[in-house]
Amino acid sequence: MAHPKRKTSKTRRDKRRTHYKAERPTLATCKETGAVHLPHRAYLVDGNLYYNGKLIIENAAAV
Repeated sequence: MAHPKRKTSKTRRDKRRTHYKAERPTLATCKETGAVHLPHRAYLVDGNLYYNGKLIIENAAAV
């Protein structure tokens, strides 16, 4: 296994890590139900499964 020849400085290490940050997830609101959900994903509302504002499976919680 290779070993570094010199110690990486804190500045150099931190410059590399500048992009390691948490981002808020993008959320969408359903026009039919008003539910907040992740876009392009199915979501549950009162036991029913919806996708793109349309009812996909009724009583999906029972399945």
